[in-house]
Amino acid sequence: MAEELIGIIGGTGLGDALAEHITDAELHDADTPFGRPSTAILIGRFGNRKVAFLNRHGKGHKLSPSEVPFLANIFALKKLGVHTVISSGAVGSLRQEIAPGDLVIVDQLIDKTFKRQSSFFSGYGAVHCEMSEPVCGRVRKLLCDAAETIDIKTHSSGTYICMEGPQFSTRAESLMHQKWGGDLIGMTAMPEAKLAREAQICYALIALPSDYDCWRPHEERKDKQALLKEITANLQTATDNCLELIKAVLHSGSGLVSEDCSCRKSLDLAVWTDQSQIKAADKEKLKVLFE
Repeated sequence: MAEELIGIIGGTGLGDALAEHITDAELHDADTPFGRPSTAILIGRFGNRKVAFLNRHGKGHKLSPSEVPFLANIFALKKLGVHTVISSGAVGSLRQEIAPGDLVIVDQLIDKTFKRQSSFFSGYGAVHCEMSEPVCGRVRKLLCDAAETIDIKTHSSGTYICMEGPQFSTRAESLMHQKWGGDLIGMTAMPEAKLAREAQICYALIALPSDYDCWRPHEERKDKQALLKEITANLQTATDNCLELIKAVLHSGSGLVSEDCSCRKSLDLAVWTDQSQIKAADKEKLKVLFE
């Protein structure tokens, strides 16, 4: 049986840091029906596990959240044989108790994006995936269990609101997001999580708070450079912590890939269009998603 290949998507912070920890690395320049991914995918070993690492924003953080080729990224990982993805992303905290530098293992998402294509199946037919639990509960639990083995403040749940960006929230929006029940505000988890579900991939998300969102005013006497330095330091702390958590879950020996997981059967009842009405060319183009 082929060795499990675990996908890791690195956002702000982790995107540039994790590659240094991958050994026996080879770059794979994937092509997909949706174009090329953010950058070449790095396949190698992180500890004793085989991983496929994708830097979401590209080399040198070139891509803004709205420009990330989410469809190509997820399709390329599935094409390589990835059935489980651990994703990460920098966020602002909407809660006093979620401090910058902490980690949050996200369990719920609210999608406020509006510019991004959020389905592989446009023009293919009516395909409706279940999204009540937008991340894989099985992989999320493995991350929570791994977090208990390391000395890092980790929150075992949190609701991530994904906004379009690239501008940050107004204070009125930030206060509204709190009233919605949001715990975190970011720009990259959607449509990534939706596309992972459509690709029948188990998807989990570690959020890296770098600061409090603007609901909480900054110290009046702190100048902009000092504030930026503080946020950068917080992000570095969260990145280091995220690396430790990923290392812990990869070393745990837990079965991160399970073909019996409901995520791996998410298309079983999702296609509502009569098969006779779906073009053979479209079926061939997207067959990777159904594997």
